[in-house]
Amino acid sequence: MSSPTSTAALLFAAAVAAVCFVAAANGEGKAKAKAPAVYVFGDSTMDVGNNNYLPGNSSKANFPHYGVDFPRSTPTGRFSNGFNGADFLAKRVGFKRSPPPYLSLPHKSTSQIHRGLIGVNFASAGSGILNTTGSTITMSKQIEDFATLKSQILSKLSPKRADFLLSKSIFIISSGGNDAFAFFSQNKSPNATVVKLFIDTFVSNYASHIKKLYDLGARKFEVIDVTTMGCCPYARTLNPTGECIDALNELAKVLNDAVRVLWNQLSTQLQGLKYSVGSSYELVSTALANPNSVGFIEVKSACCGGGKFNAEIWCAPNTTFCSDRTKYLFWDSLHPTQAASKLAAFMFYNGPPQFASPITLKQLVEDTY
Repeated sequence: MSSPTSTAALLFAAAVAAVCFVAAANGEGKAKAKAPAVYVFGDSTMDVGNNNYLPGNSSKANFPHYGVDFPRSTPTGRFSNGFNGADFLAKRVGFKRSPPPYLSLPHKSTSQIHRGLIGVNFASAGSGILNTTGSTITMSKQIEDFATLKSQILSKLSPKRADFLLSKSIFIISSGGNDAFAFFSQNKSPNATVVKLFIDTFVSNYASHIKKLYDLGARKFEVIDVTTMGCCPYARTLNPTGECIDALNELAKVLNDAVRVLWNQLSTQLQGLKYSVGSSYELVSTALANPNSVGFIEVKSACCGGGKFNAEIWCAPNTTFCSDRTKYLFWDSLHPTQAASKLAAFMFYNGPPQFASPITLKQLVEDTY
């Protein structure tokens, strides 16, 4: 009899094969957009260049070797060797890539892009759900920027048309990892009371953000949960054994469970709200358990960087990077490769309930739930 782990790996591999086959048959990225627009909020997993426009040099990826596999090997501000999660999710919805960063809009000339009618990306590396996390564009400010954008949309469309556009658009949210890591860094052995206070504060702020977006017209949410941060290359460098930091993974799991309860509650309280949770936690956990099932060879070390696990020195122009990025789970000390992000988008779009629930992104987009 096969073990639970091996059974999960077999199901995972089968699901990957099925989804990839469908993607190839449909001509990925060439289909007509299935939603009017995509609006993206979150952290470095979704940032496509907003931080490029901020002062200073922190929390940026606008230099080599970032973007080595992007068209023309351009470092765009994505924390990836190429495209990131925001791009591949947008592609699954039928767009060429993620909509442009909000802070780039004053420099855009195309009217639809400038007016935000096909979507905008507000994500900022280093940010979190809590405004005290990081020093970049907070989630509160991202939502304020969306409110400003909506005002611009209303200057071009009637309120009825604008509401319809937003109600059918997809709002992607990927945030929470930086909050968890910041808490863990300050509380290596927290007691139950301290953890509960953090979780309650996190959930309260999360709920406030979602309600504000709902009041602004958002109805369809694609949510990416917090991944197994304790297994990223950087976390491994903090563990003398080089293994995952279980306490950090457990914190991520508790956060994810609390957020799922919140989304279920909000879906009953807010009329018309629908959501799909793409589980990065489950996806990475499964890939770590059986890398070969999804085509990876290296799942512990970063592709780009230096030192132990290639994660003690940040990816930079003077560091080395692996030759075959498709075989690596992690690009740098914290972030996935383009290949991993592409796989995640596949599974979140039409994968099994283990990776996309209570409905898939496909069902969310097509209203087939």
